[in-house]
Amino acid sequence: WPSKEANRSWGRPWNSVDIGPGRDLLGELTTAVRAKGIHMGIYYSLYEWYNPLWVTDRPLYVEKHMFPQFKDVVTRYQPEVIFSDGEWDMPSQDWRSEELLAWLLNESPVKDSVVINDRWGKESRHKHGGYYTTEYTAGLASGSHPWEESRGMGHSYGYSRTEPLSDYRSAREMVLMLIDIVSRGGNLLLDIGPAADGTIPVIMEERLTQIGDWLKVNGEAIYGTRNWRKSIQWTEGKQPGVDYGKEYMTKYDIAELTGKPTGDKAVIEAFFTTKGDTLYVITPRWPGERLVVKDVEVAANATVTMLGVAQPMHWDRSGSDLTIRVPTLSADEAPCQYAYVFKVTGVK
Repeated sequence: WPSKEANRSWGRPWNSVDIGPGRDLLGELTTAVRAKGIHMGIYYSLYEWYNPLWVTDRPLYVEKHMFPQFKDVVTRYQPEVIFSDGEWDMPSQDWRSEELLAWLLNESPVKDSVVINDRWGKESRHKHGGYYTTEYTAGLASGSHPWEESRGMGHSYGYSRTEPLSDYRSAREMVLMLIDIVSRGGNLLLDIGPAADGTIPVIMEERLTQIGDWLKVNGEAIYGTRNWRKSIQWTEGKQPGVDYGKEYMTKYDIAELTGKPTGDKAVIEAFFTTKGDTLYVITPRWPGERLVVKDVEVAANATVTMLGVAQPMHWDRSGSDLTIRVPTLSADEAPCQYAYVFKVTGVK
């Protein structure tokens, strides 16, 4: 965007209006996003790699570059979400984050609507912020505080010519990752990166379409839901350890966690989300002739359906377990791929 601070601190034209494309790219994107009825958010890095002021005088960089530039972009485009980043080199006191956020939340044009994350100083992640963030991890264990896992489809956030097909997560993995994260009260921020000419790489377009096809059938089990009192149900056996709560780059193999049971190894057989008195039971594999949901209490007039299938399903109780009789469907009759949603109403 036409940032005066960018030009001033570099001592030459350095914004996208005065050099390069000659366009206000952020302004155009903001207008296009809002024209579709979508809330607009921005990413803002507190520090700027190799900026002359950052390299030579950090307090001056904060005062003369970051502060006025941040206020300019917020005032100009009025974002409703701000994903701050690049905070890890200094504590929030040195960034003067308390002062900056006091302006944002009390005086700025978006003071009544803006949502912020937790990256405002090297000590602030998972401690302060409207929502907490993780990056290429399994995310947080519960929804006790709003949180979001961010990642790309491959190893890179953006498009990288060096990444082969094997580096990309499959559509099934990304659908299951979305389900798993939402079942624990989180949000999935899935980054895609345009190619040099501004087009979305075909493989990313395909993955988004595949995720969208699943959501067309099962979106009500994701959007507007909350985590239930338990997020998953395991098969019998030894449960693998999952590093929940880490900030950056830990193992998270959703395909392994939801694979077929082998030996004494337990795998996830169901995820749960809820909305009112409705429980959504989401299975990462076709459950077979019956699905047993453990430790759930339902009303006598409860109903069970599969999203995308018209007819209701028979169910019965045995102690605290709910047994759902799953209909026999051909591959052509199955409502979707990757995961199947059983909607249970009348859950107490």
